[in-house]
Amino acid sequence: MKYIIVLGDGMADEPVKELGGKTPLQAADTPVMDMLARKGRCGLVKTVPEGMHPGSEVANMAVLGYDVANLFEGRGVLEAASMGIDVPEGYMAMRCNLINITDGKIKNHSAGHISTEEATALINALNDELGNDTVKFYPGISYRHLLLIKGGDKRISCTPPHDVPGATASEVMVKADCPEAEATATLINRLITKSQDILKDHPVNQKRRQEGKDAANSIWPWSPGYRPAMLPLSQKYPINNGAVISAVDLIFGIGAYAGLKAVTVDGATGLYDTNYEGKAQAAIEALQGDTDFVFLHVEASDEAGHEGDAMLKKLTIEYLDRRILKPIMDAASTLSEPLAIAVLPDHPTPCRLKTHTSDPVPFLIYKPGSTADNVESFSESTASQGGYGVIDASQFMGLLFS
Repeated sequence: MKYIIVLGDGMADEPVKELGGKTPLQAADTPVMDMLARKGRCGLVKTVPEGMHPGSEVANMAVLGYDVANLFEGRGVLEAASMGIDVPEGYMAMRCNLINITDGKIKNHSAGHISTEEATALINALNDELGNDTVKFYPGISYRHLLLIKGGDKRISCTPPHDVPGATASEVMVKADCPEAEATATLINRLITKSQDILKDHPVNQKRRQEGKDAANSIWPWSPGYRPAMLPLSQKYPINNGAVISAVDLIFGIGAYAGLKAVTVDGATGLYDTNYEGKAQAAIEALQGDTDFVFLHVEASDEAGHEGDAMLKKLTIEYLDRRILKPIMDAASTLSEPLAIAVLPDHPTPCRLKTHTSDPVPFLIYKPGSTADNVESFSESTASQGGYGVIDASQFMGLLFS
């Protein structure tokens, strides 16, 4: 048997008025998902442990069977792994967004989805001005970058910028959770303030403003941590060769610690215009070879949810169905072994809230020859009536490989 998980990041949602009281998943035309739901089995899975932030880093690790409550060390160190950066002993890693602050308020978490080329120039400028033996900046993709702090104390409260669009920036800066962490919180807040002086008149931002685009006029570090003690998936499940396909550093970082080979796809953007066909073809080619497990991650629905754009979110779900799931299922007969497939989000990103929630998400698992339940289509409400019921994330991979 070969296995693939197709994960539509943030795909789950709430009923939306402009979609006739349906969720984007309910409203979307998804014949392949519906077919897999009819032939397979469905349920709801709780991907975010009680008390933990419902971030993609937590939820995707949980989907892959990791005990995030004990293993999670922050998003930054995962993204460092994806970038091929070996975080030195004694350094704390943090995700470092480039964001737009307008009139003192966080306008967006992505600086208008700044290009990687533009962002790299800005991050390099910051490292030239602020980098030293204690502080190091590394460029990543689009607005997603890395900050390393030597001897940083991770006992700090950091607000993910995508959680607080419209918030007054000064009110959601880093806070120490204990007296020992005050120095780290003060350092990070100083870096934020200094970055604003450096970025304000940088040529990249001057050009962006002339073009009517949001300036990347501040950094926003969050999710601190050190190296996690994650076992490769091959030591937990019957996987010999696994691969991860995504457009997001975070997912590649999880894959690196999970022992999965990173497969990059030209034109994979993390947005609605991502190269869906390229991702599908990369998965097919991997499965036609010696790869027996693929984790295929699509970010587009999550970004649409953060924008509060229900129609765009519906479209991204239809694209996932038509441009990823269909070619994969069409190619299943060309594989040397039968293909088992799971489809699910990692967490909801309701358009109404424009941020993540920790509600259980729908999932389906189809394995050739398995007994189907009574679910006829795939959505949040129908999956709740599926044969698997409501499960914890720790059970999900076991069900896929059983």
